Amino acid sequence: MLFILLLLPFFIFMSSVEEGHSSGFIDFLGKAVNFIILFGGLTYILFKPIRNFLEKRSKDIENSLKDAEESKEETEQKVKEVKDRLSSLENETTKIMKESELEGHKEKEKIIQLAQKEAEKIKYFAKQEIEMLIQAGIQDLKEYTAELASAIAEERIRKRMSPEGQSILINKAIKKLDKLYERSNSDKEIHSRVS
Repeated sequence: MLFILLLLPFFIFMSSVEEGHSSGFIDFLGKAVNFIILFGGLTYILFKPIRNFLEKRSKDIENSLKDAEESKEETEQKVKEVKDRLSSLENETTKIMKESELEGHKEKEKIIQLAQKEAEKIKYFAKQEIEMLIQAGIQDLKEYTAELASAIAEERIRKRMSPEGQSILINKAIKKLDKLYERSNSDKEIHSRVS
């Protein structure tokens, strides 16, 4: 039947050529019938593939629209999550800054207290060192004064001392030593009797 529909326009065209005269209406009618048959046949032949193609294409478009809608919803959800995260991050950042500031103040107080303790220790040790230096200075001064006094006394004694005065002093010293010797011997005898 399809074959007949395709050949029908040729038969109509041949019949108008064989008559020898052509009429405008018959030509128009032949071309119209030819057009209707040609496109009707094409429509009949191509209806199912075109319909299937269009149905597939509309399903693809529907799926694309669904995917786009789902993607839009997912994107909106992600945007919402990101906004929530950002707000929680801002809160967390503020909290961390406050905690850091408190820790900084605590550390500052600790450092100040440690510095004050160290300053007290340094003052104490400096005071001790100053006292030691003063004592050492006083001792050095005493020794120097004693040496100076003995040197001055020795010099004065030498100037005043004559050979006769020296012999008198030597005799006195010998007598004192004799007395000390006698006492020490008597103390030894007492100790030996007691033991």
